[in-house]
Amino acid sequence: MDDDGVVPIAELVDERRHLLEVALRLLGNRGDAESAVDETYRLWYGLSEAQRGGIQSPRTWLARVASDVCLTRLPPARVAGDTGPDAETDEEQARTDGKPVAAAEAATEDAKSTRHTLLEALDSLSPAERTAFAVNDGRAALRGTVADSAERTGREHSEATGQARQRMRERRSQPAARQDHDAVVHSVLRAWESEDGAGLESLLSPDATAYFDGGGKVRAPTAAIRGSRRAARSLVHLLRRHPHTTLTPHSINARTGLVARYHSHVAAIIMLGISDRRVTQIWVILNPDKLRPWNRDVQT
Repeated sequence: MDDDGVVPIAELVDERRHLLEVALRLLGNRGDAESAVDETYRLWYGLSEAQRGGIQSPRTWLARVASDVCLTRLPPARVAGDTGPDAETDEEQARTDGKPVAAAEAATEDAKSTRHTLLEALDSLSPAERTAFAVNDGRAALRGTVADSAERTGREHSEATGQARQRMRERRSQPAARQDHDAVVHSVLRAWESEDGAGLESLLSPDATAYFDGGGKVRAPTAAIRGSRRAARSLVHLLRRHPHTTLTPHSINARTGLVARYHSHVAAIIMLGISDRRVTQIWVILNPDKLRPWNRDVQT
């Protein structure tokens, strides 16, 4: 994946829809299909960055793994003789790096206790703080080997959580006036509409940071993206112009934010932290569960 692992929202929406179709054809129940797709993405994130980077076609890999996940959930009578959808795809390519599914399952299982500790620490934070912490400090505990992650002490977790709170308090202590906030948001929107990457970068502070919350249910960056150039580039890539991609201002948590839609489907919610008329932080919500209330009346 290019641009720090950012995938355009049109591709994200189409990809998850495709996996749901694969799972629904095999399982016949939307709830079961959703669960199988979520498991598929868990296996994807259970791979190392090197393994994910070696997969030439993530969509092919995900479709094959989704089929495998569904087949393990079917009664034996239904599995017999069923090759599943997409049987014509290159299975060797879909299983790049030799048995990645098994490796992912082991990594996922071994990391459960560490994730549980992190989730307990995050419970006291606000949604914005959890987003910032989870994709920045919290996920640092999951980088490298599982053994390295397990060695982090409770004191280190507490310190990381405290740092996240302190950073958020510092940002909130000098919030932009509503008029200034709205002006910057609309400037960001105009830069996107005119495909002005340089103009967008100029609206960001030099140390601007972008956080992506995919909830492990779509392909999204797992680490914070720092610096005005990288953050602007990531936003441009996420919102790559497409005939059916739109971006509109909307009130979010009592502040003006941006809603990205693909067709009529809300694919991303973008909140901006603004100080001194510059964007200092970008929170991008891609998690389908968090976007579900926005899509209640949309057939997905």
